[in-house]
Amino acid sequence: MARMSPERQLELLSQTAVDVERPEELLDKLRRRRPLRVKAGFDPSAPNIHLGHSIPMDVLKLFQDLGHTVVFIVGDFTARIGDPSGKLKSRPMLSEQAVERNAQTYFEQVGRILDVSKAEVRRNSEWLEKLDFAGVLRLTGSYTVARMLERDTFAQRMAADEPITITEMLYPLAQGYDSVAIDADVEIGGTDQLFNLLVARDVQRFYSQEPEVIMTFPLLVGLDGVEKMSSSLGNTVALTDPPGDMYGKLMSINDQAMLDYYRLLLRPPEIEIEDMRQRIEAREVNPRDIKARLAFQIAARYHGKPAAQRAQDEFDQVFAQGKLPSEMPEVSLGPQDLAKGGILLTRLITKAGLAASSSEARRLVEQGAVRLDDERLTDARAAVNPKSGAVLRVGRRRFARIVRRN
Repeated sequence: MARMSPERQLELLSQTAVDVERPEELLDKLRRRRPLRVKAGFDPSAPNIHLGHSIPMDVLKLFQDLGHTVVFIVGDFTARIGDPSGKLKSRPMLSEQAVERNAQTYFEQVGRILDVSKAEVRRNSEWLEKLDFAGVLRLTGSYTVARMLERDTFAQRMAADEPITITEMLYPLAQGYDSVAIDADVEIGGTDQLFNLLVARDVQRFYSQEPEVIMTFPLLVGLDGVEKMSSSLGNTVALTDPPGDMYGKLMSINDQAMLDYYRLLLRPPEIEIEDMRQRIEAREVNPRDIKARLAFQIAARYHGKPAAQRAQDEFDQVFAQGKLPSEMPEVSLGPQDLAKGGILLTRLITKAGLAASSSEARRLVEQGAVRLDDERLTDARAAVNPKSGAVLRVGRRRFARIVRRN
């Protein structure tokens, strides 16, 4: 981007922010004419970065385009503790091995949004693992128990007589120490991170650093249309989803969430959002057409326009015209699979990769979401003996073709 005044930078960076703590401090930092160190941390508690993560990451990219230094922190240490944000019960700690597997995928995926050649991509285990007990004791002196218990989820849990561990109280302090370790000027996060980010300002003051400016951005509702997008809830669109899956998932969001997806993921001028809203309310446009444009643009962003066009064509063929996909995975069945006259239906579904577990396959069958060719199957205990070339269908988007081997 061309050189931009501090005032214009502040306006642009704050465009979709919910909280800026504090804008006058950010303007002052921008006026010093030096690259700011802009931090965001993501705990690898699940394997994939999803579209909900992309909202703060897009703001990081904007900072990067304005010439500032982005520090992307993979919270491989804090993930083992577990962020208590929004949690009304203690959650089990992740193993070091699980965190490491997930962390590797984060390192691979961050380049889908950021220019990693111009960013610092760090693990917070670099500094948190080096803290000895004396260092931890010093860190705990930066914040009081009374203020920690002001956290809304902690207050609710105390009222409900739910336990709160000391480990959970250490989480915001550890996240705050990340800001000390990299000398952050600005930190980006979702609105659910507001408490943690405010703690970081106090931790920096305790360590004689100038406190960072914090900026929070809206949370993206998941595909269920109710909860925030979260891997643990299974309601995500991952950046690594194939274009067809990405397009199909986005076409499944409800009409109420659609304009928020537009605003948060594509960041058009607000006048465009309002124009779409008015045209939908006046019934001048079908919401499906707007949703299709949204799905195409997001799929094109992460996979390119040719792949997005193929995904759109395939979706229209399958859902609008009722045809089968031109390509689908195959599930091979040999004599051993059919030795008893058939294969258990739930086993066939998991073998085809259309469900992650037998319990999920059973649930899908009982919900009436499973078809073999044109027949709907509702008995989860049934065995089936499909012919070669038969199509197994689960829900609206998952297909597999049966191939029998002699």
